[in-house]
Amino acid sequence: MGPTLLAIESSCDETSASVIENGKVLNNIVATQSVHENYGGVVPELASRAHQQNIVPVVSQALQNTGIKRSDLDAIAYTQGPGLLGALLVGASFAKSMAYSLDIPLIAVNHMQAHILAHFIDKPRPRFPFLCLTVSGGHTQIVLVNDFLEMKIIGQTVDDAVGEAFDKSAKLMGLPYPGGPLVDKYAKLGDPLKYSFPDSEVPGLDFSFSGIKTAFLYFLRDEIKKDGDFIKNNLHDICASLQRSLIDMLMSRLIRASDQLKIKVIAIAGGVSANSGLRDTLELEAEKRQWQVHIPEFQYCTDNAAMIAMAAHYQYLERKFSPLDISPNPRMKFGNV
Repeated sequence: MGPTLLAIESSCDETSASVIENGKVLNNIVATQSVHENYGGVVPELASRAHQQNIVPVVSQALQNTGIKRSDLDAIAYTQGPGLLGALLVGASFAKSMAYSLDIPLIAVNHMQAHILAHFIDKPRPRFPFLCLTVSGGHTQIVLVNDFLEMKIIGQTVDDAVGEAFDKSAKLMGLPYPGGPLVDKYAKLGDPLKYSFPDSEVPGLDFSFSGIKTAFLYFLRDEIKKDGDFIKNNLHDICASLQRSLIDMLMSRLIRASDQLKIKVIAIAGGVSANSGLRDTLELEAEKRQWQVHIPEFQYCTDNAAMIAMAAHYQYLERKFSPLDISPNPRMKFGNV
């Protein structure tokens, strides 16, 4: 019988808890914070306060609906980083206190590695080695995954993340936060070839999204001078063209990485992997290039404790435990656990 673990995720604006038993995720409880919609983005202080309010009921629900008792737990896992410091502190403090009171091991998990290991929650699971395009509001990476705990970044953004490019561009159009899903929604109704935006080429497999954000700002400014209602009259086409340009930037590097490494097992992870345009484009490329593509369920794309639980499971098997004096790391580097 494998270990029974409780996992906690609190890196940004979702408080989540999950129980995993013998490598099988039993639940994934998530409390989402709606307060940030009024401010056009996540407010760190409000996020940490909401985590403090949510963490006890979320953890209690995760345990109660599985029938798992605290005395049944073999370890407590939590997100060490990267993320918002105040938010991370709430999860870390709770996990440490619980592990100490139960006299069981503590497992600190790298949030970005957990996103990748979300692919092992359900079948079919990718076979090693595979490439994972990890895309979120804070990160854009191409990761070579050789084993559960052996991963290497081979390409990443040199400035902004693609999720930020989606949200900031949406804000320029006057769309409410979070704007990325709305861009995806309206893009389905528009012409993706109506407008074009530049790709900032950087060496190797790296990305740069600051240039397209600036180009988009100037594009809107110039068009609004000609037509004050330009955004309102062309919203669907603008969203479709913007989304196509951003997805093309992602796919060009992913295709290059696949060709260079001769790897045809491809996965995507992170919040932006919920984007329907990216998913559809990936499926089309898979048909052309004989890729074996893996896309997680929607609930495992955004921040969640199930992915933390899965990562913790493999760390537990390797006895990768953490001391109680370990600190949250908001700028945690990839590979640090």
